[in-house]
Amino acid sequence: MSNILWIQGGRVIDPANNRDSVSDVFAIDGKLVGSLNEAQKAEATQVDASGLVVAPGLVDIHVHFRYPGQTHKEDISSGTKAAAAGGFTSVVCMPNTSPVCDNAGTIQRIMDEVRRKAVIKVYPTGCLTLGMQGEHLAPTGQLKNAGVVAMTDDGQCVQNNEIMRRAVEYAKMFDLIIMDHCQDASLTKGAVMNEGEWSLRLGLRGWPKAAEDIIVARNVILAEITGAHIHMQHVSSSASVDILRRAKERGVPVSGEASPHHIEFTDAKLADYDTGFKMNPPLRTDADREALIQGLCDGTLDCIATDHAPHTPTEKDCEFDYAPFGIIGLENSLASNLGTLYHSKRLSLNEVIALMTHKGAELCKLDAGTLSDGAPADICLFDPDESWTVDADKFFSKSRNCPWHGQTLKGKVKATFVNGKQIFDGQSITA
Repeated sequence: MSNILWIQGGRVIDPANNRDSVSDVFAIDGKLVGSLNEAQKAEATQVDASGLVVAPGLVDIHVHFRYPGQTHKEDISSGTKAAAAGGFTSVVCMPNTSPVCDNAGTIQRIMDEVRRKAVIKVYPTGCLTLGMQGEHLAPTGQLKNAGVVAMTDDGQCVQNNEIMRRAVEYAKMFDLIIMDHCQDASLTKGAVMNEGEWSLRLGLRGWPKAAEDIIVARNVILAEITGAHIHMQHVSSSASVDILRRAKERGVPVSGEASPHHIEFTDAKLADYDTGFKMNPPLRTDADREALIQGLCDGTLDCIATDHAPHTPTEKDCEFDYAPFGIIGLENSLASNLGTLYHSKRLSLNEVIALMTHKGAELCKLDAGTLSDGAPADICLFDPDESWTVDADKFFSKSRNCPWHGQTLKGKVKATFVNGKQIFDGQSITA
């Protein structure tokens, strides 16, 4: 017997296909189809989506699920449940695990765990260099064959420009995008927050924006001379946005992402030394925040990614200087982005959904982010106007380091489907 899904009467928004209309969505055996015959309709699982938006399952190309080696913070099961509750059906995991993802064996280990424990689709990335040490290239071809969709040293930005050049040349040979966390480490030693008025007020070591801007400029130059596609992760600086904008005007193969926290919060949030707002790169000024939003509006920045980075309460509950960088955000990402961009009338609902679906998927060549006929039936149903209060203690994630905790947001995920099967019903994981 076929598995048939019939989602009825919702506002179907599929930016990749310029679709925005009240209509039905159909799927048979995990694939989207244009219609059902009467016999199939009689057999279908029917879902009433009246008053809801029916969108492609959300896509996040920058998450940390901490498997293997750090599963006290998060694991494949908890991380994918958190993603499903946030409307995400496809995510790309970073390689800073323990051991790191610099060999095919570790990638295989992750994919085996994904098959056993994941409720959504998880795509691995591979390290650019062995041990993420920035000294010797990782085996790019082996990692590609093992299934990675991108190459990155994530939080350990490659400092040696010659090594980085060779790494991106190899990645280009294997048709892999390079993702780079842009940070000149010589400028950020001991730094814990943005360098500026608030770091002076608080007596904390400042993190200059130039540390990001220098590496973004370096990557633009390398992309231009090698033809390799380099993607800038969690851009936070107004100057970096400007560098990317001018590079794109010249046709350089670069792209960038913004994170929900950087487009909503500023470094003023650190006034009480709250480690829940300590992240890398740090929260910047309101001018930087506005530049990021403008970059999303004009296409300079290609997508939104959460940089979901779980840490235990014990790790975060200490002096600001010693707390780890990172926050979680999968379960509230849609709502926070709707508040910053849609309810504030900066972008349309279609444009916000595009930034959270097909645009990121296309960068990593994922079969995700659209409601095209024949595509996987990965679907998110949400109410863009329903208010709710973030309670991190009720999250599916193992960790609680969420800067939105206690905040009232607008936009509630009501159901998530993967391959035509409902895995989240607005309250609980059903798969």
